Amino acid sequence: MTEVFFYHLTNQPLEQTLPKLLGLARKAGWRIAIRGKTAERLEWLDQKLWLEDGFLPHGVAGGEHDADQPILLTDGQAGNAPDCLISIDGADVDPAEVSGLKRAMILFDGNSGDAVAFARTQWKALTEADLPAKYWSQENGPWEMKAQHPA
Repeated sequence: MTEVFFYHLTNQPLEQTLPKLLGLARKAGWRIAIRGKTAERLEWLDQKLWLEDGFLPHGVAGGEHDADQPILLTDGQAGNAPDCLISIDGADVDPAEVSGLKRAMILFDGNSGDAVAFARTQWKALTEADLPAKYWSQENGPWEMKAQHPA
């Protein structure tokens, strides 16, 4: 069954946290879709991922090889049959679409009231759909699990 992990980013920005999570997901052998809200933000993220020390093979949706990408950046549906869906910048995740995945991750900026409010909305929708969820925070330094559903 799919697990949904919420990552409340407070001490490290997306461009530092995401590559670590992607590396772990790739080590697990997962195909990943990263869903954002705008093409401009995904292009920015694409550039950041190419600058990483470790190699994170990826592509931006819209190319002829989307289905072959181990990591696909998209602002819509994933075209690479992912095992893991990562939502950034408040991109919506529907409970029905994640039920067949190994994991879904919601990364949100803890310094943005709007991002925190939207993450709460996502938590409610996903947990009401009976998906197991864990809320991780880095408020005190290292990542700590602060909440879990079911408890």
